[in-house]
Amino acid sequence: MKTLATAVALALALTVAGGSLAATAKRGTSYRVTMTPRQEVPPPAAPAGAAGVFTATVADAGALRSIRWTLTFRNLSGKAVAAHIHAGKRGVAGGVLLALCAPCKTGATGRATIARDTADALERGTAYVNVHTAKNAAGEIRGQIVKPAASVSRY
Repeated sequence: MKTLATAVALALALTVAGGSLAATAKRGTSYRVTMTPRQEVPPPAAPAGAAGVFTATVADAGALRSIRWTLTFRNLSGKAVAAHIHAGKRGVAGGVLLALCAPCKTGATGRATIARDTADALERGTAYVNVHTAKNAAGEIRGQIVKPAASVSRY
């Protein structure tokens, strides 16, 4: 009887712990970034109306981080040859943290495992996303990735 009670207690503990881990893995931070030529460093000669939107969710489960993203853009000077997430504060160019696509089409989506440092850079606002074209190889449109403000419920 004592063995049965111990087994039931252990099973219950594992179920609760597993549920907590699953809940942690499902939590994430979502980002929505508007990209424009004005945000590039230096700003390129780009067509009027060149713009894009990058959305992403970073999920955190202990030491693992994953990112799911979508990239849309319009009115570029030519085909999008690549898109990346870079390290860099607003107004500063930086190195690539994550290659998103090459070549890219509007509506591109992806998923990747990322380093903790990369996830932290997104959360701190020290990373940006940009889209490159042949005419503007350093980047045609760019948007700073910033953590969204906490939503406030009013009723």
